[in-house]
Amino acid sequence: MAYRLVIFDFDGTLADSGDWFISMTNGVADRFKFRRITDEEVDMLRGRSSREVVEYMGVAKWKMPLIAIHARKLVAQHASNIPLFPGVPELLHGLRQSGVTIALVSSNSEANIRKILGPELSALVTYFNCGASMFGKTPKFRAVLRKARVAPKDVISIGDETRDIEAAAKAGVSSGAVTWGYARPEILAAHNPTVLFMGMDEILPTVVG
Repeated sequence: MAYRLVIFDFDGTLADSGDWFISMTNGVADRFKFRRITDEEVDMLRGRSSREVVEYMGVAKWKMPLIAIHARKLVAQHASNIPLFPGVPELLHGLRQSGVTIALVSSNSEANIRKILGPELSALVTYFNCGASMFGKTPKFRAVLRKARVAPKDVISIGDETRDIEAAAKAGVSSGAVTWGYARPEILAAHNPTVLFMGMDEILPTVVG
Protein backbone atom coordinates (compact mmCIF):
# COMPACT_ATOMS: atom_id res chain seq x y z
CA MET A 1 0.00 0.00 0.00
CA ALA A 2 1.34 3.42 -0.96
CA TYR A 3 -0.37 5.26 1.93
CA ARG A 4 -2.01 4.12 5.16
CA LEU A 5 -3.80 7.42 5.89
CA VAL A 6 -5.39 9.95 3.55
CA ILE A 7 -6.37 13.39 4.88
CA PHE A 8 -8.97 15.11 2.75
CA ASP A 9 -9.89 18.75 2.54
CA PHE A 10 -13.66 19.01 2.13
CA ASP A 11 -14.93 22.06 0.24
CA GLY A 12 -13.75 21.99 -3.36
CA THR A 13 -12.24 18.52 -2.91
CA LEU A 14 -15.12 16.25 -1.90
CA ALA A 15 -17.97 18.80 -1.83
CA ASP A 16 -18.87 20.77 -4.96
CA SER A 17 -19.36 23.98 -2.99
CA GLY A 18 -17.33 26.41 -5.10
CA ASP A 19 -20.17 28.13 -6.95
CA TRP A 20 -22.18 28.42 -3.73
CA PHE A 21 -19.26 30.01 -1.86
CA ILE A 22 -18.67 32.44 -4.74
CA SER A 23 -22.35 33.45 -4.67
CA MET A 24 -21.98 34.27 -0.96
CA THR A 25 -18.67 36.15 -1.22
CA ASN A 26 -19.84 39.70 -1.77
CA GLY A 27 -22.40 39.49 1.04
CA VAL A 28 -19.63 38.33 3.37
CA ALA A 29 -17.36 41.09 2.01
CA ASP A 30 -19.95 43.72 2.92
CA ARG A 31 -20.36 42.29 6.41
CA PHE A 32 -16.63 42.08 7.17
CA LYS A 33 -15.53 45.14 5.19
CA PHE A 34 -13.24 43.68 2.56
CA ARG A 35 -13.17 44.02 -1.21
CA ARG A 36 -16.12 42.85 -3.30
CA ILE A 37 -15.24 40.93 -6.48
CA THR A 38 -16.69 40.82 -9.98
CA ASP A 39 -17.28 37.73 -12.12
CA GLU A 40 -14.15 38.58 -14.11
CA GLU A 41 -12.08 38.79 -10.93
CA VAL A 42 -13.31 35.36 -9.78
CA ASP A 43 -11.72 33.73 -12.81
CA MET A 44 -8.54 35.78 -12.41
CA LEU A 45 -8.19 34.85 -8.73
CA ARG A 46 -8.33 31.13 -9.54
CA GLY A 47 -4.85 31.66 -10.99
CA ARG A 48 -3.49 33.09 -7.73
CA SER A 49 -2.21 31.35 -4.62
CA SER A 50 -4.41 31.29 -1.50
CA ARG A 51 -2.20 33.93 0.13
CA GLU A 52 -2.44 36.21 -2.91
CA VAL A 53 -6.24 35.90 -2.99
CA VAL A 54 -6.53 36.99 0.65
CA GLU A 55 -4.17 39.94 0.05
CA TYR A 56 -5.99 41.00 -3.15
CA MET A 57 -9.33 41.06 -1.37
CA GLY A 58 -7.88 43.02 1.54
CA VAL A 59 -8.90 40.55 4.24
CA ALA A 60 -7.16 41.25 7.55
CA LYS A 61 -5.66 38.09 9.04
CA TRP A 62 -7.35 38.67 12.38
CA LYS A 63 -10.72 38.56 10.64
CA MET A 64 -10.16 35.14 9.07
CA PRO A 65 -11.47 33.05 12.01
CA LEU A 66 -14.52 35.34 12.29
CA ILE A 67 -15.22 34.97 8.58
CA ALA A 68 -14.82 31.19 8.84
CA ILE A 69 -17.33 31.06 11.71
CA HIS A 70 -19.83 33.11 9.69
CA ALA A 71 -19.27 30.94 6.62
CA ARG A 72 -19.92 27.79 8.65
CA LYS A 73 -23.25 29.24 9.78
CA LEU A 74 -24.19 29.96 6.16
CA VAL A 75 -23.23 26.43 5.12
CA ALA A 76 -25.39 25.00 7.92
CA GLN A 77 -28.36 26.92 6.51
CA HIS A 78 -27.76 25.79 2.93
CA ALA A 79 -26.20 22.33 3.35
CA SER A 80 -28.96 20.69 1.32
CA ASN A 81 -27.91 22.80 -1.68
CA ILE A 82 -24.27 21.63 -1.60
CA PRO A 83 -23.67 18.31 -3.43
CA LEU A 84 -20.70 15.98 -3.36
CA PHE A 85 -18.63 15.64 -6.50
CA PRO A 86 -19.50 12.57 -8.61
CA GLY A 87 -17.49 9.54 -7.53
CA VAL A 88 -16.99 10.56 -3.89
CA PRO A 89 -19.10 7.74 -2.37
CA GLU A 90 -17.29 5.13 -4.46
CA LEU A 91 -13.91 6.63 -3.54
CA LEU A 92 -14.53 6.64 0.21
CA HIS A 93 -15.92 3.10 0.18
CA GLY A 94 -12.99 1.92 -1.95
CA LEU A 95 -10.42 3.44 0.40
CA ARG A 96 -11.95 1.85 3.49
CA GLN A 97 -12.32 -1.53 1.77
CA SER A 98 -8.61 -1.32 0.92
CA GLY A 99 -7.69 -0.73 4.56
CA VAL A 100 -6.87 2.96 4.23
CA THR A 101 -7.76 5.23 7.16
CA ILE A 102 -9.67 8.38 6.18
CA ALA A 103 -9.44 11.76 7.90
CA LEU A 104 -11.05 15.11 7.13
CA VAL A 105 -9.35 18.42 7.95
CA SER A 106 -11.39 21.49 7.09
CA SER A 107 -12.22 25.01 8.23
CA ASN A 108 -15.85 23.96 7.83
CA SER A 109 -17.55 22.44 10.86
CA GLU A 110 -17.80 18.72 11.53
CA ALA A 111 -21.57 19.07 11.83
CA ASN A 112 -21.84 20.67 8.39
CA ILE A 113 -19.58 18.06 6.82
CA ARG A 114 -21.53 15.20 8.36
CA LYS A 115 -24.78 16.76 7.11
CA ILE A 116 -23.48 16.98 3.53
CA LEU A 117 -21.84 13.53 3.57
CA GLY A 118 -24.80 11.83 5.21
CA PRO A 119 -24.53 9.17 7.94
CA GLU A 120 -23.29 6.33 5.72
CA LEU A 121 -20.30 8.20 4.30
CA SER A 122 -19.57 10.01 7.58
CA ALA A 123 -19.14 6.61 9.22
CA LEU A 124 -16.25 5.88 6.84
CA VAL A 125 -14.23 8.81 8.24
CA THR A 126 -12.15 7.92 11.29
CA TYR A 127 -10.80 11.37 12.19
CA PHE A 128 -12.37 14.82 11.88
CA ASN A 129 -10.32 17.93 12.69
CA CYS A 130 -12.51 20.84 11.73
CA GLY A 131 -13.05 24.53 12.40
CA ALA A 132 -11.11 27.74 11.88
CA SER A 133 -7.53 28.05 13.08
CA MET A 134 -5.19 31.03 13.31
CA PHE A 135 -2.32 28.62 12.61
CA GLY A 136 -3.62 27.00 9.43
CA LYS A 137 -3.89 23.31 8.66
CA THR A 138 -0.38 22.11 9.54
CA PRO A 139 -1.08 21.69 13.29
CA LYS A 140 -4.32 19.90 12.39
CA PHE A 141 -2.41 17.48 10.17
CA ARG A 142 0.07 16.78 12.95
CA ALA A 143 -2.75 16.21 15.44
CA VAL A 144 -4.35 13.63 13.13
CA LEU A 145 -1.00 11.86 12.67
CA ARG A 146 -0.55 11.63 16.44
CA LYS A 147 -4.02 10.18 16.95
CA ALA A 148 -3.63 7.73 14.07
CA ARG A 149 -0.07 6.81 15.09
CA VAL A 150 1.00 6.88 11.47
CA ALA A 151 4.41 8.02 10.20
CA PRO A 152 4.38 11.06 7.86
CA LYS A 153 5.80 8.96 5.00
CA ASP A 154 2.60 6.87 5.06
CA VAL A 155 0.26 9.86 4.77
CA ILE A 156 -1.09 11.89 1.86
CA SER A 157 -3.14 15.07 2.21
CA ILE A 158 -5.51 15.86 -0.67
CA GLY A 159 -6.96 19.34 -1.28
CA ASP A 160 -7.82 21.91 -3.93
CA GLU A 161 -5.82 24.98 -2.86
CA THR A 162 -2.17 25.98 -2.74
CA ARG A 163 -2.37 26.36 1.04
CA ASP A 164 -3.18 22.64 1.26
CA ILE A 165 0.07 21.82 -0.56
CA GLU A 166 2.05 24.18 1.67
CA ALA A 167 0.55 22.78 4.88
CA ALA A 168 1.31 19.21 3.81
CA ALA A 169 4.94 20.12 3.10
CA LYS A 170 5.32 21.69 6.55
CA ALA A 171 3.82 18.59 8.17
CA GLY A 172 6.19 16.34 6.22
CA VAL A 173 3.43 14.43 4.41
CA SER A 174 2.78 13.88 0.71
CA SER A 175 0.35 16.21 -1.03
CA GLY A 176 -2.29 15.57 -3.63
CA ALA A 177 -3.87 18.51 -5.47
CA VAL A 178 -7.22 18.12 -7.22
CA THR A 179 -7.95 20.14 -10.34
CA TRP A 180 -11.76 20.29 -10.03
CA GLY A 181 -11.84 22.65 -7.05
CA TYR A 182 -10.95 26.31 -6.60
CA ALA A 183 -7.45 26.79 -8.01
CA ARG A 184 -6.40 26.33 -11.61
CA PRO A 185 -4.27 23.29 -12.46
CA GLU A 186 -1.29 25.42 -13.49
CA ILE A 187 -1.12 27.29 -10.17
CA LEU A 188 -1.39 24.01 -8.27
CA ALA A 189 1.34 22.43 -10.40
CA ALA A 190 3.59 25.44 -9.77
CA HIS A 191 3.45 24.65 -6.04
CA ASN A 192 4.85 21.15 -6.67
CA PRO A 193 2.34 18.77 -5.10
CA THR A 194 3.42 15.15 -4.84
CA VAL A 195 0.52 14.20 -7.12
CA LEU A 196 -1.73 16.33 -9.36
CA PHE A 197 -5.10 14.62 -9.73
CA MET A 198 -6.96 15.31 -12.96
CA GLY A 199 -9.93 13.08 -12.09
CA MET A 200 -11.60 11.59 -9.02
CA ASP A 201 -10.93 8.07 -10.35
CA GLU A 202 -7.15 8.64 -10.08
CA ILE A 203 -7.16 8.95 -6.28
CA LEU A 204 -7.91 5.37 -5.20
CA PRO A 205 -5.19 3.63 -7.28
CA THR A 206 -2.64 6.28 -6.24
CA VAL A 207 -3.39 5.96 -2.52
CA VAL A 208 -3.64 2.17 -2.50
CA GLY A 209 -0.63 1.71 -4.80
